[in-house]
Amino acid sequence: MHPFDHHMYVLSCGDGSLYTGYATDVEARLAAHRAGRGAKYTKSHAPVELVASARFYPKSRAMSAEALFKRLPRARKDELLALARREPLEAVLARELP
Repeated sequence: MHPFDHHMYVLSCGDGSLYTGYATDVEARLAAHRAGRGAKYTKSHAPVELVASARFYPKSRAMSAEALFKRLPRARKDELLALARREPLEAVLARELP
């Protein structure tokens, strides 16, 4: 595993909700979510689509970003994800979150 292979990712669920998680392999984790093995939440809110992911080093930074993002109100999450359509999510989070 490469030292920068720590990712925070955001999924859009079938009901319009967001799911945020941590993975070392986002594509494999997305496949697990789609197969109903990823998390209880996404299994009951399928289908899921990857909205954005951010790469971090070390693992603790990815986990901290995930925890911070999860605590944000939905409107703020949507703002950050809109910014992430124009630049990498990790750059958006580094600039916009404490």
